[in-house]
Amino acid sequence: MGRHKAIVLAITTLAVGFSGVRQADAQTFRTYRCADGTQFIVGFYDDDKRAFLQIDGAPVTLAKRLSVSGARYSGAGITLVIGTTGTTTVKHLKRPVTACAVIEKPGI
Repeated sequence: MGRHKAIVLAITTLAVGFSGVRQADAQTFRTYRCADGTQFIVGFYDDDKRAFLQIDGAPVTLAKRLSVSGARYSGAGITLVIGTTGTTTVKHLKRPVTACAVIEKPGI
């Protein structure tokens, strides 16, 4: 009878452990190349209104700002604007605003 209880306890513990595991948040990453040669990666996570940028070799978190159309994110001297039509611009390091486009990665 002791062996039966041990097996039931082990199965119950595993079931509770697996049910408590949370799946990873959905995420979207895009790589952009701009007209002035700037290249950056931006990441978006569900349930988070911020944009996470990797630009000039440094990570930067941008807060979502009020925008008339599309989405605007800014912080640390960087402004990222993603228009409703898909047009994207970035302004950083006192450089002028420049147009950017998504780099399509080939399938692996």
